Amino acid sequence: MTNRQLAAMETKKKLIETAKNIICKKGLINTSIEEITKACGVSNGTFYTYFKRKEDIVFALGNYMFQKLYEQAIEYNAGIKERLVFYMTSFAEYIEKSSLKLCQEWVRNAVDPDISPDGKTKLSADITAISGLLQNSIQNGELKEDTPVELLTETLTDILYGQMLCWDISGGTYSYKERTEKFCEKILGSIIEQYLKK
Repeated sequence: MTNRQLAAMETKKKLIETAKNIICKKGLINTSIEEITKACGVSNGTFYTYFKRKEDIVFALGNYMFQKLYEQAIEYNAGIKERLVFYMTSFAEYIEKSSLKLCQEWVRNAVDPDISPDGKTKLSADITAISGLLQNSIQNGELKEDTPVELLTETLTDILYGQMLCWDISGGTYSYKERTEKFCEKILGSIIEQYLKK
């Protein structure tokens, strides 16, 4: 990779991180591109080199963070239940730490795919991640071949998104991460156990 490419990657990363900090405090609607670029010390034109509109930066942020989380979960040295617990609780923790304002943008993205730069939502990426964890466990011989991956994926995604939405609606009056941990502790094992190879 050339120095120019490395510098471009750093600039994009800086724009994403700066936007995240501002959006977490003010929300996307109250954040302007000028505010992001000024805080980064770059021109508005630099922003448009990487993004078409400010909504795209939220999608890029989610894409980067949750792809990284998926990769960590795949590499997590434990059984499928523990990998799912790691993924789900880390997912909840990241959203909770990011702020209600950013969570609202991700919820909005899940509802309206037109706001994503490529028409894909954060929801579709999260479905792919959970399905990937389950498929990986079938391939490595941990789960039975006839494990209903699609049904399990939909169920676990519904749990994560239902809890995320309720946490958001409540104004963050409880811990999303703790609620996800309770689900994992009390219920997840009984869902997964029947599909484990003995």
